[in-house]
Amino acid sequence: MLKVNEIFYSIQGESSFAGLPCVFVRLTYCNLRCSYCDTEYAFYEGKDMTIEEIIDEVKKYNCNLVEVTGGEPLFQKESFDLLKTLCDEGFKVLLETSGSISIKDVDNRVTIIMDLKTPSSKMMKKNLYSNLDYLKSNDEVKFVIGNREDYEWAKKIIEEYNLKNKCKILMGCVFGELPNLDLVNWILEDNLPVRFQMQMHKYIWEPEKRGV
Repeated sequence: MLKVNEIFYSIQGESSFAGLPCVFVRLTYCNLRCSYCDTEYAFYEGKDMTIEEIIDEVKKYNCNLVEVTGGEPLFQKESFDLLKTLCDEGFKVLLETSGSISIKDVDNRVTIIMDLKTPSSKMMKKNLYSNLDYLKSNDEVKFVIGNREDYEWAKKIIEEYNLKNKCKILMGCVFGELPNLDLVNWILEDNLPVRFQMQMHKYIWEPEKRGV
């Protein structure tokens, strides 16, 4: 059994898959408390579902792209079986994780989107840097930037761990905190090898709207 916060159909708002129709499976619980968290409702709310029930619900949307997210989805150990089963069923599977829990045993067919925590998140101490050794070339590391300190820190991490030769790199702003133009200008000035992104869903719908 897994505790599921919500399952919904929308478009991918972030990552290199942004703009594509996607089914989201949001699992309950999180071991982090980021300063800019926008899904606090996923900390505790949810209902128990079997993997089979989750798959049946996902199939109703007739969409091949599925993202397992949270909270922190890997906090529930059964999530590893869910990811494998989704792959076995032929779905293109994305995993959104903070990287605070080991990804070593995540099915190789899953595309991992790892959100490394920047200083302004107040959760930087939770980063499990050994996870970077398990990333595949089609995986993605995401930096959420709230200020110049976050940006400079992210630059150091990209260089220290040679991320540009390891995986895709994403960078976006803390919504409502840092102007998009500021971050874009910093990236261009440094010719940084990253993909700038915005939380597309927050510009299409109301930023606080759930299930989109």
